Amino acid sequence: MASHHDHGAHGPVGHEDPTHVHDSVELDGAGHPAARARLAAGHTHGPLALEVSGLWAGYPGKPPAIEDVSFVVPEGEMVGLVGPNGAGKSTLFKSILGIIRPLLGEVRVFGRPVSETRADVAYTPQVEEVDWEFPVSVRDVVLMGRWRGSSLFRRWSRQDREAAEHALERVGLSELANRQVGELSGGQRRRVLIARSIARGARLLLLDEPFAGLDAAVEHDLLAILDELTHEGCSILIATHDLACVASTCDEACCLNRRVQGYGPPAEVLTEDVLSRTFERALVPVGAAHEILVKDGNGGAAAN
Repeated sequence: MASHHDHGAHGPVGHEDPTHVHDSVELDGAGHPAARARLAAGHTHGPLALEVSGLWAGYPGKPPAIEDVSFVVPEGEMVGLVGPNGAGKSTLFKSILGIIRPLLGEVRVFGRPVSETRADVAYTPQVEEVDWEFPVSVRDVVLMGRWRGSSLFRRWSRQDREAAEHALERVGLSELANRQVGELSGGQRRRVLIARSIARGARLLLLDEPFAGLDAAVEHDLLAILDELTHEGCSILIATHDLACVASTCDEACCLNRRVQGYGPPAEVLTEDVLSRTFERALVPVGAAHEILVKDGNGGAAAN
């Protein structure tokens, strides 16, 4: 389960050279393999799609962006990753994708190192990170999910095209396959990105803010697609600011602000204490929809 140890003077918080982390962190005298064992022993969900154990990660010349992060994504489940901007969510995703190497700790996907499982993981970026004016069709974007890096000018096989058509059907975009992506609505663009991940055949999906800016009806339709995928055995880690989505849809919630502030069933994790630590503000979850109230200095609260 998630760990939230206080390393005190031994942790690399504020350290100017992250390459020195290995010299300055103590992990109960046993190192990160022991952290993995504790995670596995304490989790009762069955096989794990993703296991993050004692992970410290960051960028050269800067303090670590995330510290001692531990949590899991069980196979066939959806885990909501919640945290403020700058909490380390992007760094965590890059570590899972193998784009950056851990300073300490490890990431395992379906029980294997990240370097051996890249075909099993698909990433759906924030819609703002994509150039939607690029002259390409919906079908072509989905086909890009089949690219494995062998050649920029490969010919798509029959299997590639069948996988793309199946993915388009899954997200309800078959009729728009020949349309230019720049002509799509916000919700349709999200569906294209999810279809690309489906076409890849990945068993673990990483989704970065897929509901940002969408109305409730479109979000509901996207969640229905994701729910179907998990019922078919796909595992999903979804970074979102939508606490209502996490509370009502996700099997587990992971609250992150450099460290894991809470991990477990949403009803147990999305509490005033955990949310206030996560967002560094006095927050109060209200009702099943988890509307957030921000406490004012007089003890009152206002909707946020």
